[in-house]
Amino acid sequence: MPFLELKNITKGFGTGKARTPVLRNINLQIEQGEFVAIVGYSGAGKTTLISLIAGLTRPDSGSITLNDLEITGPGPDRGIVFQNYSLLPWLNVYENIYLAVDQVFPNWSPLKKQQHIEKYIEMVNLTAAREKYPRELSGGMRQRVSVARALAMDPQILLLDEPLSALDALTRASLQDEISRIWQQDQKTVVLITNDVDEGILLADRIIPLQAGPNATLGPSFQIDLARPRDRKAINHEPAYKQIRRNVIHYLLGEGGRRHVAVTRKLILPDLLPEDLSVPRPMIGGRRAPIRAHEVRRETVELAP
Repeated sequence: MPFLELKNITKGFGTGKARTPVLRNINLQIEQGEFVAIVGYSGAGKTTLISLIAGLTRPDSGSITLNDLEITGPGPDRGIVFQNYSLLPWLNVYENIYLAVDQVFPNWSPLKKQQHIEKYIEMVNLTAAREKYPRELSGGMRQRVSVARALAMDPQILLLDEPLSALDALTRASLQDEISRIWQQDQKTVVLITNDVDEGILLADRIIPLQAGPNATLGPSFQIDLARPRDRKAINHEPAYKQIRRNVIHYLLGEGGRRHVAVTRKLILPDLLPEDLSVPRPMIGGRRAPIRAHEVRRETVELAP
């Protein structure tokens, strides 16, 4: 029995002719403790897919189960890290994490909550920034707080929605190493949404491409049999890494990228005519106003001798 299972998921937005199809026939099985990366084009529906797993939105058809229980809404069994940090600006690092822990474990003693929070602040190397507010943190540090907050909830599965896409290359590489280290230490089930094939191969056990939309569906699953911990410099010379990368990109640029949609739309263009430069222009507000040909009026004026 898979730990997380999506069966025949379909999702669209809108109604009638204005309806936009997003996902179709999504089938996915993930085992407990597995790290899976879903990679695809921007706008393909990756965030919609992670929102369905998180219970933030409901599928039009199909079912999603986690640990043999159907997902019908959000819950603490799924921790999610968003792309935009989602921290409360009036709370410091400790307080942002405390808010989540207090909601999930309200019956814990204050000392147990504190020790639990301190553990995850240390795990993401933010002990020195414990009392700082989001405005005092760099983008990478804010994202570390988001990761710590999600892990401190002790979820059954961790959902990462392009958490590193807004960061510079050096910070992104550093946080990739942090996520890899934390995963090996905690062994949570992880679903990573990304548009970076190299990131998916570096971090995941499996990488699955999502076809271009509309009506996107998952492509074939590529197993990543590279030893951990992975060194980004070393794996660049691994034939297996090069083959996986080639296969995923080939799929995305080939079958997974071919989506042609015919749209018939009636366009009503404005009735514009060029300015008649042969006619003197009136002065409006100290500036000469343009005159269109249809605005010119021909009149006959008789002057008395």
